[in-house]
Amino acid sequence: MAIKKVSQAALIKQILKRCSSLGKKNEYDPFDVPKGHFPVYVGVNRTRYIVPISFLTHPEFQQLLRHAEEEFGFHHEMGLTIPCEEVVFRSLTSMLRVVSFPEL
Repeated sequence: MAIKKVSQAALIKQILKRCSSLGKKNEYDPFDVPKGHFPVYVGVNRTRYIVPISFLTHPEFQQLLRHAEEEFGFHHEMGLTIPCEEVVFRSLTSMLRVVSFPEL
């Protein structure tokens, strides 16, 4: 299996393009996602989380996206699915929120 190298900018563009089409084929109202955010599905139960687009620039979140691409690809009906346990995802996103908003 050949691994295709994609630049960080290209990867972010692919993710944003994919996320912008979410809501067209699922049961969620696309207007329930605030501007500057996107939905992801996490864990065995595919729990839906809304995360800020700014997370896409964090290396830790990018690693999750690489795992998602390897396991699921970015072209399936459910939306962007992150292959990790929910507790790990919540811990990571809590840490990224503190890094993103140090005054909070």
